[in-house]
Amino acid sequence: MVSAPLFVPETDSTNSWCRRQLDRLSDGFAVYTTCQTAGRGRRGRAWANAPGQGLYYTVVCRRPMADPAALPLAASLAAAHALEEQLGVCCQVKWPNDLIWQGKKLGGILCEAAQGAILCGIGINLMQDAAYFIQNGLTHGVSAAQILGHMPDADTPERLAQAMSKIFAEGQESFYQKGFAAVREEYLARCANLGRRVSFDGGEGRAVDVDEAGRLVVDTDGGTQAVFTGEVTVQGIYGAK
Repeated sequence: MVSAPLFVPETDSTNSWCRRQLDRLSDGFAVYTTCQTAGRGRRGRAWANAPGQGLYYTVVCRRPMADPAALPLAASLAAAHALEEQLGVCCQVKWPNDLIWQGKKLGGILCEAAQGAILCGIGINLMQDAAYFIQNGLTHGVSAAQILGHMPDADTPERLAQAMSKIFAEGQESFYQKGFAAVREEYLARCANLGRRVSFDGGEGRAVDVDEAGRLVVDTDGGTQAVFTGEVTVQGIYGAK
């Protein structure tokens, strides 16, 4: 049975909320909010708050995993599934941890280790309009409302949170047991990096694959290189040339 995610009206960040309560939270516990006042992205970047307009969600992962380092990749698929199932929004993933639609950012993943658990945080833009992104200097952001052409229903955050909790509890068993290789084909089908020029820490080239360890495989002038960490800029995404 899937436990219903807990709604909190406002918090600094759902990952931080879980970290503070972690000694009493079991595997699969999830919390979500629509107002996150001190959210963070990768490398400590601030996540711009949009009160009442986004979904900010964290699930506690305690079960053994064959490949915990690949959890952000599997989590992006879980979020993409939930968006497609609940809203009919079909998005791509940008390796390693973004949800994108037509080259713009729809959401992001932040996984953090904490006392024997992994806190898997997911943020999704839901109801922001174009003016919000312009005012916050997020010219390459997009929301579900913009994609759909209308405002999602008020219960959308709850439905998405419930859908993601169900996927984490029931739909990713093969990932927990076998690692990224179990979801690799689906990830490749959604991965926007492939076939594009990319720049990464230490080089550039054309992304040609994501291997069974979850590494982005890049053909460079000096040969093939497998990238697992760091920043990756992708031609045609977020305005990159």
